[in-house]
Amino acid sequence: MDRKTILEKHKRYLFPSVIQYYEKPIAFAHGHGARLTDTEGREYLDFFAGILTVSVGHSHPLVAARVAEQMGTLQHTSTLYPNEWIVRLAEKMAAIAPGRLSQSFFTASGTEADETGILLARTRAGGAGDIIALRHCYAGRSLLALNVGGHAPWRIVPSLVPGIKHAHAPYCYRCAHGLAYPACGMQCARDLEELIATETCGRVAGFIAEPILGVGGFIVPPKEYFAIAVEIVRRHGGIFICDEVQTGFGRTGGTMNGIEHWGVEPDVATYAKGIANGFPLGATVATPEVADSLQGLTISTFGGNPITAVAALATIEVIESERLAERSAVLGEKLAAGLQTLAACYPWVGEVRGMGLMQALELVADPRTKEPSAARAKALMEETRAEGLLIGKGGLYGNVLRISPPMRIGEDEVAEALQKLGRAMGRVH
Repeated sequence: MDRKTILEKHKRYLFPSVIQYYEKPIAFAHGHGARLTDTEGREYLDFFAGILTVSVGHSHPLVAARVAEQMGTLQHTSTLYPNEWIVRLAEKMAAIAPGRLSQSFFTASGTEADETGILLARTRAGGAGDIIALRHCYAGRSLLALNVGGHAPWRIVPSLVPGIKHAHAPYCYRCAHGLAYPACGMQCARDLEELIATETCGRVAGFIAEPILGVGGFIVPPKEYFAIAVEIVRRHGGIFICDEVQTGFGRTGGTMNGIEHWGVEPDVATYAKGIANGFPLGATVATPEVADSLQGLTISTFGGNPITAVAALATIEVIESERLAERSAVLGEKLAAGLQTLAACYPWVGEVRGMGLMQALELVADPRTKEPSAARAKALMEETRAEGLLIGKGGLYGNVLRISPPMRIGEDEVAEALQKLGRAMGRVH
């Protein structure tokens, strides 16, 4: 099917709200490693990895081979029936997840994983207590997840789910308190005390937060943030739900879990995206006592799927055998250094930030006022597309460029991406 036909059918048969990045959408036909090829034969260097999902590269041969083999033996059972592969994956998740997290529930998406974490928090609290989330966060597209999210453009409808409160994000570049780190005394974290005293019933069921706010624009909290915030939440009866959907499996560099950089152990961790290299799988991993709090009938039709479990096990095998977490740290430093060099040439780059292979550029109209520049971000997206480079976009104001290639990316490909980005930035300037 050619590009014109694909786009015509897309417009006719899909919801019009399905967003497209470019003025002239791209229809892809093939993908291998860090390269995608469209229906017209043009090649692109993928530095967004399907929204941080293709963790070990497009069409990885080991993942593809294992999945093909499993397709010929056992394809689907649901969680009603135990099978070898879901048990193996649960055992592996117990080894990967931080601290005492050891019991898993599998679903088909990060949205479901986050909802399961929130359900655990509320059942553990006996139905009492509020859920605290962060402004600028994103948790998915179900009704509950939309209400947890901290972005007006993504919420779609007015708040319909009670008992969710939003704390200030640890967004140092745009501090809600008008302070500067480290002299700020971590006011964004300490403000949780007043939030609980004034916006909740005084009891907290859970605090859900991403180690790095993904859709929010790769906002990286200061190193002290989580220790202070989680202590306050636990003192008021709540648990910490760590949303590792974007940060998990080595993406932040050096560790398998993003939260390990902050030295805090969660009570629940949620995973998706990079867990199975593009196959639809979500995981919620909890401590035994938190998992035990979930009573009643629980099922996931697709959560016990052997195909996705095998894909995840193969993906994790590649990540571990090729030491991709360590590789993300090394190449992430090279990518960040290159971005800093480019940013120094253009005053409209307000900040370069990130960790590992999760880097971002926040674009502004004026570096003094920090007025967001969504128009420049849109223009730069079009110019990188013209260069054959795919990157992502995010941030509450639509002014943050997100750069997150597959973790098997080569050093030469990092250099190539920086050259393409540099040319695009020059034209936009």
